[in-house]
Amino acid sequence: MASLGVENIGKLPELRRKLFWTFALLAFYRVGIHIPVPGVDTAALSEFFKSASNTLFGLFDMFSGGGLSRISIFALGIMPYISASIIIQLLGVVSPELARMQKEDGAQGQKKITQYTRYGTVLITLVQGMGIAIGLESMTSPTGMPVVLAPGWAFRFTTVLTLTAGTILIMWIGEQITEKGLGNGISLIIFAGIVASLPRALTNSFRLLSAGELSLFVALILGAIMLGVLVIIVFIERGQRRIPIQYAKRQMGRKMYGGQSSHLPLRVNTAGVIPPIFASSILMFPGTIAQFSGVKWLQQAATWFTPSSVLYNVVFVGLIVFFCYFYTAIIFDPSQIADNLKKGGGFIPGIRPGAKTKEYIDRVLARITLWGALYISVICVLPMIFITQFKVPFYFGGTSLLIVVGVAMDFMGQLESHLISRQYQGLMDKAGRVKGRR
Repeated sequence: MASLGVENIGKLPELRRKLFWTFALLAFYRVGIHIPVPGVDTAALSEFFKSASNTLFGLFDMFSGGGLSRISIFALGIMPYISASIIIQLLGVVSPELARMQKEDGAQGQKKITQYTRYGTVLITLVQGMGIAIGLESMTSPTGMPVVLAPGWAFRFTTVLTLTAGTILIMWIGEQITEKGLGNGISLIIFAGIVASLPRALTNSFRLLSAGELSLFVALILGAIMLGVLVIIVFIERGQRRIPIQYAKRQMGRKMYGGQSSHLPLRVNTAGVIPPIFASSILMFPGTIAQFSGVKWLQQAATWFTPSSVLYNVVFVGLIVFFCYFYTAIIFDPSQIADNLKKGGGFIPGIRPGAKTKEYIDRVLARITLWGALYISVICVLPMIFITQFKVPFYFGGTSLLIVVGVAMDFMGQLESHLISRQYQGLMDKAGRVKGRR
């Protein structure tokens, strides 16, 4: 990547405000992670989660930024909002009214969809909050200490109210970052949670290494795997399939316009980090309720969906592939691209404008989306299977690395776009490829 001209950031008041707003809200979120729900014995809870670090609890705790292991006001994290978004988007496929809002109503329709998503988030949070409250009352630490100091309906009501308010606050923080800050707020919240937990994960790994529970050879192998995963992620995230575009010559008065060549870039991973986040949230929702409930058969069924189980990984891969195609279809419309090319006098060499162009783009996009889905599946599943065999924290798994690298690249891309849009001469001199786009 060319130099971003970081020295120019201080010269942009608007960009400084966006960065300050983003980091201030993320810092506020991290402070809230350390505020516990009233009535919980944090010492007993900490002992319980130490014994369950590599189970479904550990995976959910990673996505909540450590909030679940502390049962903080942000214990549910952003997952209820993501689950509600998935439900609304799926309903858009079967509901003509929602589909019309998504495609035709513009900003007004998006406002209504956001409102429905918020209502869905509150409903999901109420259900999950009650499940967690009831589950906490039956939980004890490995030494037999009860997690809840004074169980009863007063504790349940307080817990549900606190967790719901916390989730709504996180939802607001994410929306404010997206609107007034830099980057996607929801992705940055998950990114902040994973990154903030890395020092603890490294400390635990060194402790296992010094205690002899983790051999030096295995640690080196894990480090090599992580490095290889990082290289693969960066390489493929930048991968594109460039469809050549030719513009016909048009004469207007005495001047000739058009005749230029360009390309339509199609990313190998168009959906980004959304598919594994969506897939994880769906798998964790019923599993969390089952683990916190006192129903034996539900808890038994939840053991089938531990991250190291075959069933979990098969369903996980299937959901990743589904959401890769589903989310790509939402954010990329071949019909609109084909119409815009036709109106602008552009065409793909050898392909007729209009319907044929749409079919060609759709066919190419379907093929590269398959490869993108397989790439995400391999990155998320294979390292996780290997890591769980050696009891290494989830923070070193493929899903967390994909999210961290993907969100960081997206954030830096938006930062670069802001700098380029201001056309700083120092930046343009260092990035010759930008000048070539003129």
